[in-house]
Parts: sequence; C-alpha cells; structure tokens
Amino acid sequence: MSKIASGQMIIDQFERFSPRHLALEGDPGGLMIGSLNRPVQKVMITLDVLETVVDEAIEKGVDLIIAHHPLIFSPVSSIDVEKGQGPVIEKCIKHEISVYAAHTNLDITHGGVNDLLSAAIGLENTEVLIPTYEEDLKKVVAFVPQDHVEEVRQALGDAGAGHIGDYSHCTFSTDGTGTFIPGDETNPYIGKQGEMEFVSEKRMETIVPAHLEKEVLRALADAHPYEEPAYDVYPLDIKGETFGLGRVGNLSTQETLADFAARIKEPLGVSQLRMIGPEHGTVQRIAVLGGDGNKYWEDALKSGADVLISGDIKFHTAQDALMAGLYIIDAGHYIEHVMKEGVKKQLQTSLSELNYDTEVFISERSTDPFKII
Repeated sequence: MSKIASGQMIIDQFERFSPRHLALEGDPGGLMIGSLNRPVQKVMITLDVLETVVDEAIEKGVDLIIAHHPLIFSPVSSIDVEKGQGPVIEKCIKHEISVYAAHTNLDITHGGVNDLLSAAIGLENTEVLIPTYEEDLKKVVAFVPQDHVEEVRQALGDAGAGHIGDYSHCTFSTDGTGTFIPGDETNPYIGKQGEMEFVSEKRMETIVPAHLEKEVLRALADAHPYEEPAYDVYPLDIKGETFGLGRVGNLSTQETLADFAARIKEPLGVSQLRMIGPEHGTVQRIAVLGGDGNKYWEDALKSGADVLISGDIKFHTAQDALMAGLYIIDAGHYIEHVMKEGVKKQLQTSLSELNYDTEVFISERSTDPFKII
C-alpha cells in the first residue's frame, strides 16, 4: 500500500546516500527555505535554484526542491523581493515550496558528483583524489534470545551495521546464557518478577560507522523483545572508508589529449571545453573534480594523473600546471549537472522500496549562465 512521505522522511532517505557530516567545515547546506514537516508528493532535483527553476516548480506542483548549489551561501541581512534572491525566496514561501541543498557532501559521497563524472567518461579503478574524512568505526555487541536472533540481525543490517566493503549484514555470534531477575515494576518478556531467570542467548557482534550508532541502537531496541536490551559499544582503532573530493582513475586504453577531450564532450553534456596541453600528448590516468579546480591541480599531479578535468580554471593556474607537466581540461562548472539524474535514481529507488507514493523528477531548466556565441 503506497503512502505519502513527509519532507523529513525524504531527506532522511537522501542523507543515507549523502550524509551531512561529509560536508566540508563551514559549507552551507540542509534546509534553505520552508519546512520538512509537510507532506511531499513531488520532488524536483536541480543543480541551482534560480527563478526560472522555481517557476518550473510552481507550474509542476512541486513541494520540495533538492539542489546541489545552495541558494543561500552567506547570512542574509535583508530580503528585497524586487531583486537578487528576493523573488526566488518570496515565490518559494508563497507557494509552500521547501528548498534543501547538499553541496560538498554530495561532491564527496560515494556515488555522488565526482563518481558520476568518473563513470560518465569511463574511468576504472577510481580512488579519492583529496581525502577529507576517514570514518570512525565502533563495534556493537548485543545479547539476544535465540528466538529473535534473525530478526535482530536483519534490523541491525538494515540500519547500516555490518557493512564491510561490498558485503552487508556481517555479524559474528556465539552461544551463551543470560541471567536476570525482573524487578517489581517490570513486565518481562521472559521470566517472573523476583525470580532468577536463565536464558539461552546469542552474543551478536557487528561493526558500525560512528555516525550511525544512534540509528543502529534504535533499530536494536525496536527489534529486541526485552524491555531493557543488553548491549555494549566499543570504539575501534581501525578506520572505515575514506571519503574526499575528486576522483582519480584510469582509462582502459591510452588516448591522445585531443581525442580524449573531443570524446568526453557528449557524456559530460557540453558543446565545447578548454584544453590545456598539446593535442598529441597522451593520457590514461585521469583526475576529475567537479566545480572549481584551481586549488587542486597539485593534488592531481601528485596522484600521477596525466590530466585534470575540472571547471573555472584561471589563466595562471593553467600556465603553472602545464609547466609542471599536468594537462588540464576545463569543461566548466556546469558539468556538475550530472548530479540531477544520479540523485533522482538514488532517491526514487529508496522511496519506492518503502512504498512511498512520491514522484521524483529532474528540472528541465538549464542554469548554466554562459552562452556560447
């Protein structure tokens, strides 16, 4: 049976894919305008929130806009509805359209902007270019009666515990005996008040990313039959996944810089780009970074990349990189529009699996400010 999701439920599902804690410090994101407490039947995905995009949202009856670039980058001291961001903010409030933004966390997350760009141009064996976050891990140990072991194991895995590489729901169990005496105010699942109870239980161990600890413990409490489940949480010295900006990977075969640049225009959705380097130069190891790449060309060089694909490259950055032996392809900032289709697929799949009757679609408006003449 289908159901209507709230804005908060939709964002909860989105943030399982693109967690807020991955965002760079000080990066604006989250709810920009509106409320997440209202029901949402239509979600529109966009790169930018411009007035033309909001007009499209009004025409299509959209309740929630999810954008990559934040509408509000700096604190707003006043809102003039006649100019600047004012008309956008006024229209969103008047038509009860909420706006949510995921900026650097969507760049950094696995399956986000940079992975989508890498896939579009055919990179293999990709790695993080600039590490920004290394996940802390914890071990959760739960003591579960035999008749609820599988139910609890499934709940923990569904909440994000036990994920190791491409494997999920990983646990280790040992048999044991639990003892307890229910107090006078208890309503025990097993045993009687005031009497010692001996229960055949399993000690279930699993690994949990630190940011999911509360969610996993909630799932444990919901699935466990006891009023007071027994569990332990241990910090681990080992680290989990590494996240970061950009990706570096390899092409299956070597190409000339000119041929490579010409080939990637279509998958990146651009009609032209700027190439920095000799046409006959050869490339195979490729670095990709959506957005402004000026600060990161040296990271690309250190990674062994032959060429960096990014946007907004300055004149002197191009000269410095070329002298250091790194080619650059400036494909423009707008290549980040690949996030629209990627986010749509991720979010629609998650909501459909939960039987939410929510339509997710991408904005048809181009927000690229540059016109080629």
